[in-house]
Amino acid sequence: MKKPDNCVIIIFGASGDLTKRKLIPAIFELFKRNNLPEKFAVLGTASSALSEQEFRESMKAAILINDSIADINKINEFTEKLNYFPMDFKEPEAYSLLSSKIKSLSGTCGENCNYIFYLATIPSLFAEISVNLGKSGLNKSKNGYCRIIVEKPFGYDLKSAIELNNIMHNVFEENQIYRIDHYLGKETVQNILATRFANGIFEPIWNRNYVHHVEVTSAENFGIENRGGYYETSGALRDMVQSHLLRLVTLIAMEPPSSFEPDAIRNELQKVLQSLRRLHPDEIGTNVIRGQYIASTIGGKNIKGYREEKGVAADSRTETYTAIKFFIDNWRWGGVPFYIRTGKQLPTRVTEAVIHFRKTPHYLFKESQNMSDNQLILRIQPDEGILLKFGMKEPGAGFKIHNVNMDFHYSDISNVYIPEAYERLIYDCMIGDTTLFLRADAVEEAWKFVEPIQKAWTDDHNVKIYGYPAGTWGPDVADDLISGGEHITWRYPCKNLADDGVYCEL
Repeated sequence: MKKPDNCVIIIFGASGDLTKRKLIPAIFELFKRNNLPEKFAVLGTASSALSEQEFRESMKAAILINDSIADINKINEFTEKLNYFPMDFKEPEAYSLLSSKIKSLSGTCGENCNYIFYLATIPSLFAEISVNLGKSGLNKSKNGYCRIIVEKPFGYDLKSAIELNNIMHNVFEENQIYRIDHYLGKETVQNILATRFANGIFEPIWNRNYVHHVEVTSAENFGIENRGGYYETSGALRDMVQSHLLRLVTLIAMEPPSSFEPDAIRNELQKVLQSLRRLHPDEIGTNVIRGQYIASTIGGKNIKGYREEKGVAADSRTETYTAIKFFIDNWRWGGVPFYIRTGKQLPTRVTEAVIHFRKTPHYLFKESQNMSDNQLILRIQPDEGILLKFGMKEPGAGFKIHNVNMDFHYSDISNVYIPEAYERLIYDCMIGDTTLFLRADAVEEAWKFVEPIQKAWTDDHNVKIYGYPAGTWGPDVADDLISGGEHITWRYPCKNLADDGVYCEL
């Protein structure tokens, strides 16, 4: 791997959960594998009044939780590179002191030092921090690059996303802004591109002539986990559909890029977003299902309903489940329905995309009327891999056909290290590779697609919200959404990629 240039990584929100669970463990993994610059430093900043030693001990504990067999000497060597600066992010004067602290660390990484600011704070602080970085001159580095990584959600709707883009563009150039969606850092997500464009057998049939429909699922088998205050302002549409699921759709539906240069790929992803058919208000009730989990018993354990969770209003209409049917209006996908669904308290935790191919025009095998369609399943998590379902003759007399699987599992590659998403994305930012980060126009196009749904749910209280018992696959009406009068259903995935079932628990 290319060695990044020397840099200081400044993490805003360094005492928070994201830093402990994901960011510091990811940076340590880069350090352990010798993929960090020769000279680097990490500066954490938050409102918590921690000493530098307390911060280091906290991060050391976080690393050990993530990697219990890590070399303690290596951890100690790494944590010596960690620094801490307490500050109030809303106080402009504090940024002058922050600037002095950063400059004092520049000696750690040499004369031509580079800066990466990571905003791991609540989204409402993104604009204020950006403006204050600009006022203090921290948006530029005289002798190197200056970049800023912004976590999702990037805005709460189209208007706020545009406002945030405009504010950040007043401080940073677009090529300095790295909008991160950790789903794009997953190896199996990137493998969608390799599957399509490295093989001559898939691309000729990857279109409306051979594909009947496309299905994308992101399911979680747990609830909101004491985050009621946050989830009430978010919901499944904002939290998952606008970001993760639409990113997967664009990778599945994009045209082949002219090259694997970042802008060539991102241009094709943008074209897909521009081709999404916006839902008319009259279509929201039939093409979008909004659900909320209700109390249930799973394995003898009583599970609370969403409205009984801490921080949730007793009459809340926040969705914990969303399923949408939509179309992409271009030559490749004209007339092919896309179905996406996401939810909490479903039977299993799984993210996958399924390409359903058209049935044969004349089916000869009368003994086998219950055959499913041919499917290509791209599993993101868990049991990451690819599976192709097709029909084979059963041994013996006659021509009875049954489904068989041809599959590949990443776990079969025992001698290859697969980096975690944040590890890959932080490294990409250090080397200036923007391929897996979102451009401003892509963020805004995604919000344009969900805006009619947001508006209908806000303005029209006749739009239903369906209850579904925790531990089930969502509201029953979601089955009507995908069937459309045909004998097709959602795929009910299990932990193991090759298994199907309605109630498969991890």
